[in-house]
Amino acid sequence: MKTRIVLSELFKALGNAVWFSVLLFPLMIMKVNVVGGKALVTFRWQFVPFIFVSSFILSYLWKRALVWNEHRQDKIASDTLYYKFKKNVQTYFKNQSIKYVTLSLLVAFVVSFPFLFGMYHTNVMITAFIYVILALGLNIVVGLGGLLNLGYAAFFAVGSYTYGLLWKYIGPNFISAGIDTGWLFWISLPLAGIISTIFGVLLSLPVLRLRGDYLAIITLAFGEIVRMVLQNSGQITGGATGISLIPRPWFFGMKLAPKQAAVYIYYIVVVLVLLTIFVVRRIEDSRVGRALEAMREDEIACQAMGIDLVKNKLITFALGAFFAGIAGVVLAAQTTYINPDSFTLWESIMILMAIVIGGTGSIPGAIGGALLLKLLPEYFRPLAQYRMLIYGVAMILVIIFKSDGLLPRHRKQYTFEEKMNSNASAGAGK
Repeated sequence: MKTRIVLSELFKALGNAVWFSVLLFPLMIMKVNVVGGKALVTFRWQFVPFIFVSSFILSYLWKRALVWNEHRQDKIASDTLYYKFKKNVQTYFKNQSIKYVTLSLLVAFVVSFPFLFGMYHTNVMITAFIYVILALGLNIVVGLGGLLNLGYAAFFAVGSYTYGLLWKYIGPNFISAGIDTGWLFWISLPLAGIISTIFGVLLSLPVLRLRGDYLAIITLAFGEIVRMVLQNSGQITGGATGISLIPRPWFFGMKLAPKQAAVYIYYIVVVLVLLTIFVVRRIEDSRVGRALEAMREDEIACQAMGIDLVKNKLITFALGAFFAGIAGVVLAAQTTYINPDSFTLWESIMILMAIVIGGTGSIPGAIGGALLLKLLPEYFRPLAQYRMLIYGVAMILVIIFKSDGLLPRHRKQYTFEEKMNSNASAGAGK
């Protein structure tokens, strides 16, 4: 029986290989050159075996992968290689000394990164960490609240333009008064978070009763409206030209050279990433976080249990927007130039892809997905023209074979004794 199935799959793969060879013939085999106003067609027959063999192998492997994915749940979890590997890693890190040594090495690597790899790699990591903050912020909205937001780049733009407009209109006054313009960064950081939070609340008001596709369309429209307003308000925002010469933060009244400023911004963004992780982790374990998860699973049941959906949606959009705002300030300080083209729909999709690939609702997943999507294109520039194709293939593979993401979230499972001890301690506290 298995032999017949394998032979059937081989014949199907053979048919697919023939079909792909015919389909790709005009693209891969035929090459048109214009010489002297005449079109000369050259046939590159050497590509035919490569297309046929690669299509045959990939088609067969894809079919086998689909069969494996369909029946992998039939196996006992403890028998899988992934489960054994996971248990070995957990056992290894249960040793406190090993855990502390690993954590110390990681901290040492992060702290010494700018001195080990230079300015170029430092700027790349700053951009990656900015997207980590964005992914963690959007993870509150999408991962915990279950609200699909395709206009998240609008809050990112609000944060960046808060700093840019402060520099444009207040910066000259600082310069004429002899005040350190680096203070504008520290003023803008909380101010951008507050203003972005206000925009998040304003967005959430008209979408309180919307879910799914309708919510996605409204948020997408909101993001495009913000971008078009920034682009068409030339007298205020600079229009398509944007705002340039935005100052980097100073170090205790001392203006830094570009290399030292990059290192300084790197440490600032590392601190902001740690702060974001801490806040999001606390939100997850709080009453608000559990209410958001209940809202994500079933709004009707959530409302029947007495949870205020309006309040939770307002909190969700506000928290997500706050982190996007502070990330926008760091981006403006790093690049010293902003314009509306930096905050397109593609930016929102990139952040959403980071969450989906990493694992919806998972803090490690959001971090890993953001680093993966920002670092790989930078360090594989020869493949830049195939970036969209690679992203599309990666999304398909993750959705089919790892639908919960590369680093999914798993809540801690409590034993009966732990629950009893927790309830006893709670009663004693009262």
